Amino acid sequence: MRYTYTVGISLDSSIKGEGFGPRLYGWLFECHGFWHNASLILFSLIFVLFLASQSRKSFLKLSHGRSHIIYSYYLFLWFVSLLNFAWCSLQTWECTAGKELAWNILSLFTSSGMLFLEVSLIAFLLQGNHASGLDALTRTFAISGLAVGLDMLLKAIYLFGFGIPLFIEIDEHTHRVKWGLWVVHRLLLTGIYGFILIMYHSRWRERLPGRPAFYKYVIVMFSLNALSLFACALTGNISGLGFWLYDITTIGYHALYLPLLYVTFLADFFQEEDFQLENASYSEMKDAGFFDADWE
Repeated sequence: MRYTYTVGISLDSSIKGEGFGPRLYGWLFECHGFWHNASLILFSLIFVLFLASQSRKSFLKLSHGRSHIIYSYYLFLWFVSLLNFAWCSLQTWECTAGKELAWNILSLFTSSGMLFLEVSLIAFLLQGNHASGLDALTRTFAISGLAVGLDMLLKAIYLFGFGIPLFIEIDEHTHRVKWGLWVVHRLLLTGIYGFILIMYHSRWRERLPGRPAFYKYVIVMFSLNALSLFACALTGNISGLGFWLYDITTIGYHALYLPLLYVTFLADFFQEEDFQLENASYSEMKDAGFFDADWE
């Protein structure tokens, strides 16, 4: 068996209207336990606060930039970060009677939002060095929207059509079909990241963006998905090690993926201190005809 849970405190507290103390205890200590809940809440909160602290400077730079991709990613990153913080903060819903539907809906939208960011960056990487502008944004979002929309539809069918508890991890009986589905899901992502790593070490390397940060991102995501794939396979065979590894990968993904995405894709853009000056200088030089020779 994986866990022994006691949900009576949270249920009694909500029914009897007991004080803040019991509710706080249930929020932090019940369901997956203190370290699991506290880690998710703390890391997701820190990242949201970081985005908020940088928001004024970030929006100022975005308002002077012309990158549709950066602007769209930043806005969607904000939305998914808030959604992920809600998911991390409401872990007790997973083992609270009457909250199963709300938890499944929140988990479905949160996982789909994060997968959209993940697939979008993959699609951007596979478009190569010259992926920029509105056309690249359209292609990126079209590919990502189609893939994530299909994934979300299939998950909704599994959840609400067949009653497969995709996002419920607290039951003591392993659901083999669920873990089989997660194995397929992780296998696809691991295969894609593995394919990109092979491209980096092949003659097609020049087709990919040359920034080292993208290569490091792919290594991290390949490792995380490979570990999660191994954990899902073990869990499907009722392995205690599998449950433990899956918890670790879940915490790592929900706590650290969004900061990793920011550092990989957005940090350099927002750290350009002379962005406005460079933009203005470029416009002036262009108006003066300094770049006319590039078109001859």
